[in-house]
Amino acid sequence: MGETFQKIKRDFNAALSMDPAATSRLEVALTYAGFHALLFYRVAHWLCTKRIPFFPRALSQFARFITGIEIHPCARIGSGLFIDHGMGVVIGETTEIGDNVTLFQGVTLGGTGKQRGKRHPTLGSHVVVGAGAKVLGPIVIGDYVKVGANAVVLQDVPDHSTVVGIPGRIVRIKDERVADEALMDHIHIPDPIADKLIELQVQIDTLKKELENRK
Repeated sequence: MGETFQKIKRDFNAALSMDPAATSRLEVALTYAGFHALLFYRVAHWLCTKRIPFFPRALSQFARFITGIEIHPCARIGSGLFIDHGMGVVIGETTEIGDNVTLFQGVTLGGTGKQRGKRHPTLGSHVVVGAGAKVLGPIVIGDYVKVGANAVVLQDVPDHSTVVGIPGRIVRIKDERVADEALMDHIHIPDPIADKLIELQVQIDTLKKELENRK
C-alpha cells in the first residue's frame, strides 16, 4: 500500500505542476476530476491486485459516475499521470502506461475486438495524447511520443515521434528529445501531408515559370 500512496502523491504533484491554471494544492485536491479519478483507480487497482472480486470494478464505475473518467482497475499505470479536464477519457483493462504521461479530454486507450489477453495499448513514459485522440489495440507507443488531437493511432509508434491524422501518420523527430516545456502542446504539430502538398505546389510553380520562359 505504501507504493500506492507514493503514486498518489506523484499524481497530485503532476496535476499541480503541469496545469498552469492550478492556483493551490487545496484547489487540486478538491476540484480536479482527473486527480479524483486516479485516486479511485489507485485504490481499486490495489484491491484488484489482492484478487478481491466485484469491489474494484464497482469502485471504478462509481468514479466514472462522478468524474466522467473510466479507468479499468486492472490497467497498469505508472506514477505522475496527469489527466487534464478528463471528461470522456477511457482507459481499458489491459492498458499499460509509463511515468509522467499526459492525457487530455476525450482520449480513448481502447481495444479493437473481442479477443482475450492483451488487447489495449502500451504507452511509454513522457507521452502526451491530445484531446479526442484514440489509441486502439495492443500497440506500443514509445517514450516522448506526442499524439495530436483527434488522431486515431492503430500501429506502433517509435520513441520521440509525433502522430497526427486519421489513421495516425508518424512524423519522426530524429535524434531530438522533446523539450519539457513543449510536452503539453498537442496543437502545434507538423502535418506531413500538408507539407508535401506545399512542396509539390512549389515544384509546379517552378515548372510553369520555366515553360513560360521558353516560349
